[in-house]
Amino acid sequence: MEIQKTKPSPTPQPTDEQELIRRARAGDLDAFNQLVKKYQGLAYSVAYRILRDREAAADAVQDSFVKAFRALDSFKGGNFKSWLMRIVTNTCYDFLRARGRRPTESLDNLPGAEEFMDGLTDRGESPQEYAERRELNKLLEEAIQSLPEDQRIALILCDVEGHSYEEIADITGAAMGTVKSRINRARRKVRDYLLEHSELLPAPYRPRSS
Repeated sequence: MEIQKTKPSPTPQPTDEQELIRRARAGDLDAFNQLVKKYQGLAYSVAYRILRDREAAADAVQDSFVKAFRALDSFKGGNFKSWLMRIVTNTCYDFLRARGRRPTESLDNLPGAEEFMDGLTDRGESPQEYAERRELNKLLEEAIQSLPEDQRIALILCDVEGHSYEEIADITGAAMGTVKSRINRARRKVRDYLLEHSELLPAPYRPRSS
């Protein structure tokens, strides 16, 4: 019987992103621009939800990518997306502190928001159900905007952008316990806000009287 030779395991190859990062750190601007294209949508979405202003969000994203390019040598590996989003959120905080204002614009004015909402539409729902869902989304947005900034950002990163607790801790620079606490408190406050404004909720979502 012939003994079959065991094939050596292939050497792990770097992912496309790892290769782009390596090239960008070596000064390859084209490689960095590819990273920009990959994350600019996410970066703008986060920046807009923090700043609530299109122009400010665009400026913050541009500043963030410039900072990221200059700071590439400080990236020691790990989750590049979290590292980049931390720069974005810190830049947005700087914008808020410099301008001394809170966001006022509605998410309804976000470019592409209508397409985004349509993408969430259940094609089987009736026009009334669709209108009720939009009313609920509007009140939820108001509830989120009423939160303190640290809780609002944690909730947005978790429940809107879908980041894990670990990623949010990396992005915000907060301890894991702090992240969980902020999210839990934010969710409670959103729930309480909805209960306090239950008369504005669509009928199917209003709490029943005992």
